[in-house]
Amino acid sequence: MSGGASEGDVNTSPLRARWIEGLDADTRAVLDADAEVFLHQSLSSPCLDVVTGAEGAFLTTRSGRRIFDFHGNSVHQLGHGHPAVVAAIKAQLDRLPFCPRRFTCEEAVAFAQKLGDLAPEPLGKVLLAPSGSAAIGMALKLARIATGRHKTISMWDAFHGANLDAISVGGEALFRKGAGPLLPGAEHVPPPGLARRFFGDDDRAADRLADYIDYVLEVQGDVAAVIAEPVRWTTVEPPPPGFWAKVKQACVRHGALLVFDEIPSALARCGSVYVFEQMGCTPDMVALGKGLGGGVLPQAALVVRRDLDVAGHLALGHYTHEKSPLGSAAGLATLAVIESEGLCARARALGETGRRRLDAIAARRPEIAAVRHIGAFFGVEVKDHAGRPAAARADRILYEALALGLSFKVGGGKVLTLCPPLTITDAEFDRALDILDAAFAAADA
Repeated sequence: MSGGASEGDVNTSPLRARWIEGLDADTRAVLDADAEVFLHQSLSSPCLDVVTGAEGAFLTTRSGRRIFDFHGNSVHQLGHGHPAVVAAIKAQLDRLPFCPRRFTCEEAVAFAQKLGDLAPEPLGKVLLAPSGSAAIGMALKLARIATGRHKTISMWDAFHGANLDAISVGGEALFRKGAGPLLPGAEHVPPPGLARRFFGDDDRAADRLADYIDYVLEVQGDVAAVIAEPVRWTTVEPPPPGFWAKVKQACVRHGALLVFDEIPSALARCGSVYVFEQMGCTPDMVALGKGLGGGVLPQAALVVRRDLDVAGHLALGHYTHEKSPLGSAAGLATLAVIESEGLCARARALGETGRRRLDAIAARRPEIAAVRHIGAFFGVEVKDHAGRPAAARADRILYEALALGLSFKVGGGKVLTLCPPLTITDAEFDRALDILDAAFAAADA
């Protein structure tokens, strides 16, 4: 299990304190009020700054700074405040703002139908939810009901949400430590990104990991589901080709379900509607969230195999905002924009451009250990170099980039993750990567 703050950049960094000291007095007053009224938690308190505007690829702060948002909590495939999404929400507010869960509404039905149509067979049945963590919880419950089993296999270092059931199958100490007894039967294995450490430092390490998962499924004999991110999001690590297909075969062989957490990775970000379409493997269930509400409203969903509609006698979700007309309107508008603006193809084009630029930077920067990407999601891994630990260097680069006008996330303590909106212009994208290049240089000082 990960022993540190690997899901995001560390808010207790001395550079965070120095950054806050450099803000204007009015901004610091708002941050002080935030710290006073909210419960403190890792990765947030103290916050970085005060945002007063979000449009397209940019955030605007209280002091008037414009910052490229290459973090966005992975919700902004369409950029911030896409006009089509905003217009759909405004119109829906006038038409039908809320639907009690004892009823349905046309917007929710149309949204669920669209989600089912976009998913490859045999996926097609849908439940809507107000958050990604809730979607994971529904998947866990349905897996238990459908199989009559309760055990799960998931991966160390994985993140599936912050709810108690989600951290049970998640694998980060930052969320699990001190939380007390978690769900029983939550088994964990190493992620594909660490396969070489445990299964041989060669190209067959991931195959051996898949064989190990097959072995665990066999010896346990009563596993309900394997739950995983098809791409490790925080460190941008896709598995080798064929890995998930092999795991799916093992699941079928041993009567377990394969559940993919595509909360951050779906909806065109990686160059396809679902990233699993690039993995040669269709899961039994897939959880969606984050950008599903267009980066405006919280909206999530669980899409499952049609024959898994077996829990009509129980409540899987039953959330107050289960069939939200507003969330459904935002989701429908989001899916329409992805199609009409060709955002899957746009993600692939940005991926090619960004990879060339980042490879060129890496060729001049010996502290860069690797550049990875899938679609328009990039990871620049920093290593120990010239007496400076990788984590300290990554932290320095982050704050130099912020000072120059670029925000991104640091994953795993040393991976700069760049998640641009897919609606960004070519000129804006180039400018943002210029800032990253300058931040590397500034971090040398």
